[in-house]
Amino acid sequence: MSLVTWVVGGLIAIVIVIVVGLLVYYYNRIRILFNRIEEAWAQIDVQLKKRYDLVPNLVETVKGYAKHEKEIFEKVADARKGMISGSREDRMNSSNQLTNTLKSLFAVAENYPVLKASDNFKLLQEQLEGIENKIAYARQYYNSSVLEYNNLITTIPGSWFAGSRTKEAFLSIPEEERSPVKVKF
Repeated sequence: MSLVTWVVGGLIAIVIVIVVGLLVYYYNRIRILFNRIEEAWAQIDVQLKKRYDLVPNLVETVKGYAKHEKEIFEKVADARKGMISGSREDRMNSSNQLTNTLKSLFAVAENYPVLKASDNFKLLQEQLEGIENKIAYARQYYNSSVLEYNNLITTIPGSWFAGSRTKEAFLSIPEEERSPVKVKF
């Protein structure tokens, strides 16, 4: 064999190794990012479950003071039911509905100074606020993970290796929460 044959054979082998290496790298990278999205959603689910478990305690505390506010309690119960089953989108919609209803519940609490002063109510309110902050952080992490994944599978060379993978959807806030907050004095 001549030297040219050895060189050409060596170059072909190097190109094959590089292509196989890129294929393995991008396959693994896409899987890792997809798994990160799944893990981020699981973290949101954990926080939603914590909130799901905390809300009945909060409702029972307020119920004792505001027996005539039946409609709010029914809305909380309905939203809470939707947070446990259904698709991701359904659970997030129920979560957003619960957030809005809890705002109404806290508005009711404003009308009952004895309730506002209750240590139990304050503790539950602080716990709920902490969980809401964790949910917000988990949503941000989820969206960051989705962005990184979508960028990889839609740009070159990642799109060459993505196959039939589709972009993941971002979590978004409901339209009614996008309007400016009205402050009245």
